[in-house]
Formats: sequence, C-alpha cells, structure tokens
Amino acid sequence: MNRDAIITSAKRVTIKVGSSLLLTEEGDPDLYFMEGLAEDVATLIRKGKEVILVSSGAIGMGREELGTEMGRKYNTISSKQALASIGQTRLMNMYYQLFQKYNLSVGQVLLSGVDLSHRSSYLNARNTFFTLLRLKTIPIVNENDTVAVEEIKFGDNDTLSALVAGLVNADLLIIFSDIKGLYTSDPRKNPEARLIKQVREIDKDIEEIASSTSVEGRIGGMQTKIKAAKIATRSGIPVVVGGRKRSFLKEVFAGKEVGTLFLPQKGSLASREKWIAYGHFLEGAIIVDEGAKGALVKEGGSLLPAGVVGVKGEFEAGDSISLLDKERKEFARGIAYYSSQDIKKIKGMKSSFIESQLGYKYHDEVVHRDNLVIL
Repeated sequence: MNRDAIITSAKRVTIKVGSSLLLTEEGDPDLYFMEGLAEDVATLIRKGKEVILVSSGAIGMGREELGTEMGRKYNTISSKQALASIGQTRLMNMYYQLFQKYNLSVGQVLLSGVDLSHRSSYLNARNTFFTLLRLKTIPIVNENDTVAVEEIKFGDNDTLSALVAGLVNADLLIIFSDIKGLYTSDPRKNPEARLIKQVREIDKDIEEIASSTSVEGRIGGMQTKIKAAKIATRSGIPVVVGGRKRSFLKEVFAGKEVGTLFLPQKGSLASREKWIAYGHFLEGAIIVDEGAKGALVKEGGSLLPAGVVGVKGEFEAGDSISLLDKERKEFARGIAYYSSQDIKKIKGMKSSFIESQLGYKYHDEVVHRDNLVIL
C-alpha cells in the first residue's frame, strides 16, 4: 500500500502533539498553533474521520499559570505533579473553547501505566474511547502525571500515543512535533543530511540514526519517536513523524510527502497480544537456550523449564516478563506461570520433575504460547 492509499483510507487517526508546539519559547500557550490544530482536526472530523488527540503541555502550562520563574523552582516529583494538575485544567479548558467554535465536544482521558497493565482496566479504557467516539466527542489524552510515579510512568507521550493507537485500533498514528522527520544524520551537524521519507522496517540502522539525531537530555526526542513507531507498526498501524510547520496536518492529508512514514509490519498483533507485548510493565526476565528460542520463534511453542538457563529480577506468577536469548537480547514477552524463585528451582528440568521439586505443579509450561508474543 502506498502513502496516498494509507492516508486516504485512514478512518480512525491518533494525533500526538508535543509540548514544544503548544508552548512558545517564553512558556506561554501558543494560541496561533492551537487554533490551527483545532481547525485541522475539525476539518478531518467533517470529512468523516475519527480523531484521538494525545496532548502534552500540562506541566508547561502549570508553570506558566504560576509564573514561569516561580514554576521553574519546582523540580521535585510532587511539585511537577502539582504543576501538571494546575496545567491540565487550563489545557483542557483551552481545548474546550477552541473546539466549541466548531461545535465539537472534548473528553479528557488521563492514563497511567497501571491502567493498561491490568486486562480489565485495559478493556475499560478501550470501551471508554469507543463510547466517546460514538458520541462524536474528541478524546484528549495525557499521562496522569498528577499521580504517576516512576515505576508506572509511560516515560513520554510518544510511547503513550502508540499504546493508545493500538488500544483503539487506529488506522494511522501521527506524531506531530518540532522536527521535520527522521534524517540520515543530524541535520544540525551535517548540512548533507537528508530527510528519510519512508521506512519499511525499523532495524538497528534506523535505531542508530535516531540515537545520533536526538537532543541529549530531552524527553520525547527522535529515539522515543522511533520506539513509538516500533510499537505502532508492530500493531499494524502506519506512523507519520514530522512537523515544524503549523500546516503539517493539512499537508499530510493533502497527499504531500512531508515527514517520515513508517510502514506497518505484516502479521500485526491481535488485541490481547498487544496487551501482553506492550500493556504491561516488565517485572523481570527469563534467559533461554537456543533450542528453546528456536521452538518459540519458529514453531510457535511454549517455554518449558528445560529450556530455561537463567532468571533476572524478582517476579510472581502472573507477572509480565521478558524472554532473553543467550546474548541477553529480548526476543519475546509473556506472562509467567511460576514465580522467579520457583523457576530458579526447576530451570533446565523436564516438566515431569516440577511437582517433585516444588511440591506442587500448576502447568507443564513456564510460559504458555497463548500468553507469549514474539517481538
């Protein structure tokens, strides 16, 4: 499928907007940009598309509300959470007023990692999005910074946008930022750097390019956008990364080759597979031998204790874990049937010895194929 077909056929679109676009260099809300964003989203909805907006900017607007200098003094986690609480109210009020001009309603959706980690709350969030869309209301999503702690944070809204796109089965994810797209090298350092218009597969070369073009210390740089694109394309969702200009959305849907298009991967994940692969926070890891990896990857088998050679971290039965090969590279994720302590006792053994070793037996498998996703 070519670019025009991908863009024109997309009915449900997730759009992520970064703080650098919503705020001026002085830290004030950029009304010129926000008015243009509202107009472009309203145009898409008039054309029959459904739009989910993932918006950063709450902490920045909280600082601006208190006064930029005063806001900068607050750098502790609790202070930033307070700023997010103040700023989120203002951010939503601005979106409400902007979309009211087009007779469109908005609904606030605040998510933390724990909301997507449990299957029941994952499905509840999904149903909330679908209901809002049926009501012709624009879901405006942000991380719930007021309560999220480091252990349950998504880390950046690029990642959050990819997870939301997968959650709602979006047809397209647009990451709208202050960058034009992915370049062959850092355009600030190399005048010969070229914009990469299309990426078929996110491989090591693409990840290395993203690493070399990221701004040190910045949350939401190109590395996080590549990570987000990897999640979304694995879920069968094409991604466009780019921006800089206020007219970026118009140009995307007018068929212009702006930004970088990441093509979806074949064999996209089903809903439960997306949840297993990306909805959980990983509690630990299991290291497997080459024979077990081959059985999992090539034959679609389950992981038996005989194939386990090591355990990393502490986790309980039912926790989400990584599966690592002998080089300690992650190749799969799954849900463990046994705790880390139990697996240490039965690693390398045949399943028939589990009960005699532990005194009980849940299953023959350490991770069953129905609870495992190859990455």
